[in-house]
Amino acid sequence: MIEKLRLGTRGSALALAQSRQMAARIKNENPGLEVEEIIIRTRGDEILDAALHEVGGKGLFVTEIEEQLLDGRIDLAVHSLKDLPGDLPAGLKLGAVPEREEPWDVLVSRGGESIRGLPPGSRVGTSSLRRQAQLKRYRNDLDVVDLRGNVDTRLRKVSEGEVAGAILAAAGLNRLGHGERVTERLAPELMLPAVGQGALGLEVREGDSGTMAALAGLDHEPTRQAVAAERSVMAYLEGGCQVPLAAFAEFRGDVLHLRGIVASLDGQRVIQAEQECAPEEGIVAGEMLARQLLELGGGKILQEIRNV
Repeated sequence: MIEKLRLGTRGSALALAQSRQMAARIKNENPGLEVEEIIIRTRGDEILDAALHEVGGKGLFVTEIEEQLLDGRIDLAVHSLKDLPGDLPAGLKLGAVPEREEPWDVLVSRGGESIRGLPPGSRVGTSSLRRQAQLKRYRNDLDVVDLRGNVDTRLRKVSEGEVAGAILAAAGLNRLGHGERVTERLAPELMLPAVGQGALGLEVREGDSGTMAALAGLDHEPTRQAVAAERSVMAYLEGGCQVPLAAFAEFRGDVLHLRGIVASLDGQRVIQAEQECAPEEGIVAGEMLARQLLELGGGKILQEIRNV
């Protein structure tokens, strides 16, 4: 049994909250094990004055962390799975996927209005192309603007009236203790979540049996199966924060139900598809759904966006 784990994390309040929650669980599962926290600054943390899709590329919030994992400076990285590219670098794997938090997007509005109740022309902030496109599809009379910064910064911009409302992930607000700020939970029919939203991924080196053994009690198989299906869609479509892509899988009885969309930037064209499969067939179902999206018109939309 190993005596110490070096856990790498970003330094944002949300990243630290998530990492410390996982560290506490690891220590609870492995009495006597020391977990050292190592804060790593990523390129995504450095760029705060531009929209994510303008500076993106894959791995904006994870590349520097993965480099330290590969060269042995850390043993474990805790990521928001929605930040993790579909294909992991050679030599790395997901050692555990804990049970998923609430996966939905939510509205935080200054005056307590719902999405439907916001007056025409209201400024609503989000840095996500996926959220922007789906919001424009539902309410094309709103002024949808980029909104960067950490969770507390975005909440402050709502409180100060810079925007009438902001779209955020429910999981992040819950983990930071801000769940009371939620005005409205957005149904997936209105706002399908990002791939892996609400789930964490604990990334390790392949072959590191000691770290894998320490994480064994944290893995939640239904969550792992669901996010594997979602990530299969993203990997096949080579998606990320630079395209309006969403995929969400959930269990309906013993069947895994998978939904996905590809949208144009203005939200006026939205291609949708669904698949159902046995839990162990999620990756194949994800690839089938991705092909459906391409054939139904998603391929043309993605090509247009990538040529901009």
